[in-house]
Amino acid sequence: MATKIQEEAHEGKHCGQYFNQLSAYKLHERTRTGGKPHTCKHCNKVFNKSSNCKRHELTHTGLKPYSCKYCQKCFSTSSDCRRHERTHTGEKPYTCQHCKKCFSQLADCKQHVRIHTGEKPYTCKHCDKGFAKSSTCKQHERTHTGQKPYTCKRCNKYFSSSSHLKRHERTHMGVKLYTCKHCNHSFSKSSHLKQHERTHTGEKPYSCKYCNQGFSVSWHCKQHERIHTGEKPYSCKHCGKCFSDPSACRQHEQTHTGEKPYACKHCNMCFNKSSNCKRHEQIHTGAKPYRCKHCSKGFSRSSDCKRHEEIHSRDISLNRKQHDQRFHLRHVQEPAANQCGKTFSLSEESVSEVETVTCWIYEEEFRNESLSSAEVWG
Repeated sequence: MATKIQEEAHEGKHCGQYFNQLSAYKLHERTRTGGKPHTCKHCNKVFNKSSNCKRHELTHTGLKPYSCKYCQKCFSTSSDCRRHERTHTGEKPYTCQHCKKCFSQLADCKQHVRIHTGEKPYTCKHCDKGFAKSSTCKQHERTHTGQKPYTCKRCNKYFSSSSHLKRHERTHMGVKLYTCKHCNHSFSKSSHLKQHERTHTGEKPYSCKYCNQGFSVSWHCKQHERIHTGEKPYSCKHCGKCFSDPSACRQHEQTHTGEKPYACKHCNMCFNKSSNCKRHEQIHTGAKPYRCKHCSKGFSRSSDCKRHEEIHSRDISLNRKQHDQRFHLRHVQEPAANQCGKTFSLSEESVSEVETVTCWIYEEEFRNESLSSAEVWG
């Protein structure tokens, strides 16, 4: 038997839910039927709420009637203005019920709570994979469709997400917002900064689940694990050849297409690898970022620098060998008065009386127990 409240309320046709207000009832019915009766007068886009339609129309007019009371910055919606003002006040009114972490925006708090609950309400319509964020789901779906709706105005390169486009645009502007606290090296991506700082700390938070080898970058760990599994998930769309690394697959596909997407900004010469392009640009700039640790000579390639350092290593080894052969001794002080004023006899009997002897070239001390006449004379 229906109650008095239910008789006065409006019952949903599809779910049996009751609403006290007619406007709420109508709005709820539209969510079921997909009705969108409100149309933008500028572009004919339709909405299920009049408030959403009005908010959208402000993007056409550019009208921003709401201003921050702290810095006078203007906004098209009151909610955006309130959110901005919290950056001044530090107010965080939304609290996670699981860990008590606070947030300034309700949407951020809801997304955080899903970390605890594991809820993934957004599902890819192509592969049924679940996501905690609708934006992440949309971005994933573009991997199926190949859609790249965001275009760089400078080089016309296409991207599947606005965040990837913004990151790319910083490479044109030279903007590097993230600075290493150890060496002041700057980066355009926060993820690159974190990876770099691990070279200072030695941190390797990612471990191979097959051999426990540690890695500072999660992607390097995943690539390594494919050595164990033999997995090669990336295939050439021209010949079907499979690869474990997506960059190796892309480079291979360029052998089919002849594509060379990386252009020198000095002479417009094109390359199929960004590393080759950067190496070529150093010819124009004269940059030599790699220094020999022995003589500080500069090189434009790390491989050239390592090759040069091997010359020093060979020279050091050769000098030691020549030293041994020339003087027919090992680790014995030169019998010259101008060294310390003390002389040594190299007879077998006198060697046994010496407590320690010092190599006069390498300045290393050795106890006489390890010496014999055969070692002294080579």
